[in-house]
Amino acid sequence: MQFTEENLERYSRHILLQDVGVEGQEALSQAKILIIGAGGLGSPAALYLAAAGVGTIGIADADVVDLSNLQRQVIHFTKDLNKPKVLSAAEKMQAINPELKVDSYHEFLTAKNIRAIVRKYDFVIDGTDNFAAKFLINDACVMEKVPFSHGGVLRFDGQTMTVYPGESACYRCVFGAPPPKGSVPTCSEAGILGAIAGMLGTMQATEALKHVIGIGERLTNRLLSFDAKNMQFRTINVNKNPKCAVCGKNPTITELKDEEQAVCEL
Repeated sequence: MQFTEENLERYSRHILLQDVGVEGQEALSQAKILIIGAGGLGSPAALYLAAAGVGTIGIADADVVDLSNLQRQVIHFTKDLNKPKVLSAAEKMQAINPELKVDSYHEFLTAKNIRAIVRKYDFVIDGTDNFAAKFLINDACVMEKVPFSHGGVLRFDGQTMTVYPGESACYRCVFGAPPPKGSVPTCSEAGILGAIAGMLGTMQATEALKHVIGIGERLTNRLLSFDAKNMQFRTINVNKNPKCAVCGKNPTITELKDEEQAVCEL
């Protein structure tokens, strides 16, 4: 990318950083990042990645904007009610950065289509709202060897980790399999403080930017959790499981499968 005077001014605060500079900004302009879920986590992630100058952002979500979303899904406005979330999100991202290319997927990502989409991108942000989707994203990214950021929120709590397939522990290494349906409350049943989603989505965007630029330590082999009600953070070290069903030495999951799971409308 040949930076114009306007580009240099727009990204000047990045370029001033010794760890970023023009080279890092150039890397961002060439990067392709996929956000799965245009809700509470995907909203802040999308806004910050667009503002940062990421060249291509994919956004995948099958839903339309609902009034109850607006308490935390900050990329959507009241005027967007009943509009597909991917179109609403694309509109806001390109309003921030007209040079951004947005790939919109107004569809459910399933075992049949997710690998073909994931492999187009350098990094994936999991902003989904149910366990079945999270395991599907994990398994697809492991199979396609695409790094990704996991995130989950409920009530006042959040957790995140970053996965580098073949190198670090994956989501399935840590959690094994989805819990039985109905055993964990959804956000619509238990509630969520809206700003919690913003905190976590911004962390996920930061991990994506660090990956593209190649700086700092990622949250690999570490699960970061926080209790925002008491503003307490902790990091739990996790290990790659050699017996993991998808990334272990003798994987038993070699094909993707869809599982039914209640959603929590992040």
